[in-house]
Amino acid sequence: MERDCYVLCPELIRECLYCQTKYDMSIPRPDTTAEWTKSNWRSLPANQQPVWPDAGVCEDTLKKLSNLPALVFAGETRTLTKEMADVQEGKAFVLQAGDCSEDFSRCNGPRIHDLLKVLLQMSIILTYAGEKRVVKIGRLAGQYAKPRSSDTENIDGQKIPAYRGDMVNSPEPTLKARTPDPLRMLEGYFRATATLNLVRAFTRGGYAALDKVHAWSEASFGSFPPSQKYEELVTGIRKAINFTTSIGIDMNAPPLNEVTIYTSHEALLLEYEEALTRIDTTTGLWYDTSAHMLWIGDRTRQYDGAHVEFLRGVGNAIGVKVGPDHDIDDLKRLVHRLNPENLPGRLTFITRFGCDSVNSLLPRLLRQMKSEGFRIAWSCDPMHGNTYKNERGQKTRVFEDIFKEICDFWQIHRAEGTIAGGVHLELTGENVTECIGGKRQLSDKDLEINYQTNCDPRLNAEQAVELAFELAEIIKS
Repeated sequence: MERDCYVLCPELIRECLYCQTKYDMSIPRPDTTAEWTKSNWRSLPANQQPVWPDAGVCEDTLKKLSNLPALVFAGETRTLTKEMADVQEGKAFVLQAGDCSEDFSRCNGPRIHDLLKVLLQMSIILTYAGEKRVVKIGRLAGQYAKPRSSDTENIDGQKIPAYRGDMVNSPEPTLKARTPDPLRMLEGYFRATATLNLVRAFTRGGYAALDKVHAWSEASFGSFPPSQKYEELVTGIRKAINFTTSIGIDMNAPPLNEVTIYTSHEALLLEYEEALTRIDTTTGLWYDTSAHMLWIGDRTRQYDGAHVEFLRGVGNAIGVKVGPDHDIDDLKRLVHRLNPENLPGRLTFITRFGCDSVNSLLPRLLRQMKSEGFRIAWSCDPMHGNTYKNERGQKTRVFEDIFKEICDFWQIHRAEGTIAGGVHLELTGENVTECIGGKRQLSDKDLEINYQTNCDPRLNAEQAVELAFELAEIIKS
């Protein structure tokens, strides 16, 4: 009813005479001109969707999900869109980071704490040393599904479904564990709820205060060698705190004691996303309440496909992963479809080219998008294009390759007169050995020490903080 009456009175009307629903007409509205509904995507090709063995169980699960409370609120989501507009204009830097794929088994306090501490450490480094406001977006509280290059894999001569993330099936290489189970979507919702509850408490309960900056490193760096750079940064922040206190500034004020960490994940399982998409009673707009920001993967960004059709109608900030295999004309069509009003903050391109290809692919893409006048925020994913398998079949990444792609990304933007907005990283707060290189020069043989990921390799806490210092120099220069 709310959407119908918006169509009936689309002018600058604050209250609809038809049903008395109040609308804030200053809020950017997504494209719903083509009679969008949250289930329209079902009539289009939808890649990377699991085949549930029992349709009845799936339908019952989705019905339960649709009646559960929203995970995030529309007002928070609108605030993120405004902050992404600042990123697009070069007024802020976006740090989007977290697990490749969250595991149900790792949904516990210590691991969530460790990840949040690293995000805080990286953001304070970028803010203080890089002199840039940081928009913090976690790959958490919903990153439970992953696209795969093949639907199946052969294990000991038996063909079984590929592991698609804990919201779909289990990583154990057996037919029973790999059979998709729709009840896992319900479990994913509740684990996302638990994660969000801890994130809100952690970021609003005083632990994120600036004077705790040293405690963050003590808690997460216990197994790493001391970082002289970080100690110097902490000393500088403490001097700044002492100065502001001495001149009468209240260090207990919320801006100095609280931070905002937004949530994000790939909007891969469209049934789950549809179940959590609701009308915001304040604006009359549809929002996907599973996360503040959602992105479309490189494998599912077909401009006439189901994922784009679904996301064009929700009010969230949207990211689009763009890999080497892209068609620029298709990307232009996609921009028109996702952001027809060319609104700032609505759309982010997250490029994932690899350090060997970024110089040949990114300049032309930037020129073409710039010539169209598209308002796009640009972020660099230096992880996926730099992944390879070692002789033991383990996926890994080289720290120096990751850093090189980021450096080239920034240099290309400067040369083209466009704005490099941020980075999109896969990392963890744990002392894993999944990516080689970095300050400790981890080698291929070191991966055996603590290789934990069920999907893609992540930077550990030390590597993440080291990268933040290097990033700060790039931003400031």
